[in-house]
Amino acid sequence: MTQLKFADSLGRLGTESAFEVLARAAKLSGEGRDIINLGIGQPDFRTPDHIVEAGIKALQDGHHGYTPASGLLPLREAVTADLHRRHGVEVNPDNVVVVPGGKPTMFFAVLMFGQPGAEIMYPNPGFPIYESVIRYSGATPVPIALEEKNGFAFSAEALLAQITDRTRLIIINSPANPTGGVTPKEEIDKLVKGLEAHPHVALMSDEIYSNMLYGGREHTSLLQYPEIRGRLIMLDGWSKTYAMTGWRLGYAVWPDACVEHVTRLCINDHSCVNAATQFAGIAALNGPQDAVREMVAQFDTRRQVIVDALNGLPGFRCPDAAGAFYAFPNIEGTGMTSREAQDRFLNEAGVATVAGTSFGKFGEGYLRFSYANSTENIRSAIERIAAIL
Repeated sequence: MTQLKFADSLGRLGTESAFEVLARAAKLSGEGRDIINLGIGQPDFRTPDHIVEAGIKALQDGHHGYTPASGLLPLREAVTADLHRRHGVEVNPDNVVVVPGGKPTMFFAVLMFGQPGAEIMYPNPGFPIYESVIRYSGATPVPIALEEKNGFAFSAEALLAQITDRTRLIIINSPANPTGGVTPKEEIDKLVKGLEAHPHVALMSDEIYSNMLYGGREHTSLLQYPEIRGRLIMLDGWSKTYAMTGWRLGYAVWPDACVEHVTRLCINDHSCVNAATQFAGIAALNGPQDAVREMVAQFDTRRQVIVDALNGLPGFRCPDAAGAFYAFPNIEGTGMTSREAQDRFLNEAGVATVAGTSFGKFGEGYLRFSYANSTENIRSAIERIAAIL
């Protein structure tokens, strides 16, 4: 009989519950159930045609081999040009490292600073991979509580008060998954000012939803603060903005001190990102942005529909969704826990959502709804939940 002995570290590795919900929803759908999926966090739009065509052309032109570990130079140059257009910042292409999606940047940043005895701060409720990889590294995860009363934005004062001499990395995410919260510029200003007293602390700013803000809000990138550029890792990519989740293409801007280390991690982990996808990424950044604007406009319309509809449900209270494509209603008035509501709405109403506790302990009493689905399906889903309640 096989008796494999696995590394203890595997027991510290978590998961992303949205994929578990997706699998359960798919199973029910396969059994003939009519399921409306408001659980998965990916745009329901096609990748724009000119991007697809660029990927196909790259394959036809023979781009079948390895690329530099940090990514093709024309792609990294396109990234820096895009960052200048959107954020007004100058970035050296040598500081840009292209990776297969957003998660490798998270993993590499945590591995770079996480070890037993270290502390890493992360948003809670927040993207579950943050806490998972922190625990895997052996570091102690320290949650930054995001509260409904603050629009799910972090409080710079409270965050700074949690820093100790063991703090090595702070992760922030705005616009945020799962809450849709956006941290105001004044709080970011306070954070940057307060970090002057903690020069040993690095930052990772997850800005993957930076193109998706509503109600006249504008994105504040941490790259716009030159005083922290020497310790800032800024994560962004193509998955959300260009509906390219399956292409697996992301990037980060790394400080000079980290570039050699992260490049070595890339070489050890995945060698490089596949060539054709990188050419598609160039087309995305350098080509027309009409499809992006149209997609975000449709998300804005759906946002207003779902927030109003959720606020009409008994026991629900849904704050305005400021960014990304998620609503995060408070469901305490229903008398159900987050997991009970998630399971009941899926099994009885045929509506897939994700329990707030999938994003950390401070997510209890909330559900994540993705409005990356049609307005018709959103209305139908809320009607089904209303019937259950």
